[in-house]
Amino acid sequence: MHNLAAPAGRILIALIFLLSGIDKIVHYAPTLGYMQKAGLPFPQALLIASAIIEIVAALAIMAGWKTRWAAALLFLWMIPVTWVFHNPGGGQEQMAHFMKNVAISGGLLLLFALGPGAFSVNRSS
Repeated sequence: MHNLAAPAGRILIALIFLLSGIDKIVHYAPTLGYMQKAGLPFPQALLIASAIIEIVAALAIMAGWKTRWAAALLFLWMIPVTWVFHNPGGGQEQMAHFMKNVAISGGLLLLFALGPGAFSVNRSS
């Protein structure tokens, strides 16, 4: 049972990024509008980059391939995303999203520190 915890944990933490990346592609125009409203420079390029980063890193984590690198990438990517889109001073809902991202960041740091665990493509990554 212990061996199943690592792949299940990888899948669960990566699932939010996979679905978010797919959603950015499926709902491109509304997501682009949201990013433009936030005042981001080069929103089209950032939207495409965000979708690619989320999908590729999520799939790598799920498979246990280059898990440490993928977790580090997502952790670093989440820092500006969290501050731009979930400012904790923006009310109770934004604080909840901010804290959700803080918790996810903690999980990503654990993946970076401990690696993929059992049932992974590359156990040392």
